[in-house]
Amino acid sequence: MLVRWVRIVLGWNVLTILLGALVRATHSGAGCGRSWPTCAGVVVPRLQGATAIEFAHRAASGLALAGVVAVAVVVRSQTAKGHRARRTAALAVGAILLEALIGAAIVLYEWVGRDDSIARAVAVPVHLVNTLFLLAALTLTIWHLSGGGPLGRRGPTRRWVLAGGAALVAISATGAVTALADTLFPTDGPALLATVHFLTELRIVHPVLAVVVIAAAAFAIRGRSLPSTSAWRLLVGLTAAQLMIGLLNIRLGTPLWLQLLHLLAADLIWITYVWLAAQVLSSRDLSAAGEFVGARQTIPEHT
Repeated sequence: MLVRWVRIVLGWNVLTILLGALVRATHSGAGCGRSWPTCAGVVVPRLQGATAIEFAHRAASGLALAGVVAVAVVVRSQTAKGHRARRTAALAVGAILLEALIGAAIVLYEWVGRDDSIARAVAVPVHLVNTLFLLAALTLTIWHLSGGGPLGRRGPTRRWVLAGGAALVAISATGAVTALADTLFPTDGPALLATVHFLTELRIVHPVLAVVVIAAAAFAIRGRSLPSTSAWRLLVGLTAAQLMIGLLNIRLGTPLWLQLLHLLAADLIWITYVWLAAQVLSSRDLSAAGEFVGARQTIPEHT
């Protein structure tokens, strides 16, 4: 039951991230004015237009924060002292609190709407990277609650896993900058190389980096014995789908629905990668902790 609850909280946080992208894409970040945590100075404003979109995101964020804190409290009460799930749940709380502070800064400094400042160009990817840390902490909480072993493997394997994670974070961060450029300087067609602002000059970095990383990964694993877990198969499938979505997104001029689908796929890739990394780095046999979709809902009494 506890594992299922953490999964629900993880899914809710993904939904909250998508709502945040909707706020950015529709220029609704100023829908509550320069007011936080209230909206336009009140708890529940008149819901219409940009205010409704921004308020929906804030409400979802508030529920996400409450859910993560509840997870940490329940995990602490239902696991033995020193259980690894306690640590990852606590990290999730720290991440979502930082998420709230970054969101507050974005609102209070008015890095919203059609603001195209350097400060916003920095805040947006930082905000996204922090959400990745939050999703990773929740995913690892599920791993440990499901009986997953300690992530103790070291040496070249650990370095490769960390390098892969860093590459995904870099792709996501540059993707956030590209999405911001697409929002502030939209095009009616494929104008990837159009440059009218420093943000549009950076637009090309994300797709190039993504292709280079995927090509390098394919080259690195050629001829090697690959994992047979469903997490690995899911990661490969999601990556292939994401490439197609990205190409279509560029070709069609980044319509809103494709932007959201692109971000959803990126979040699922990250969650799957973290789960696969836990399998690889675990000192136990990869089959011991089950798969992400069907993990055993047991809480070990010791670590």
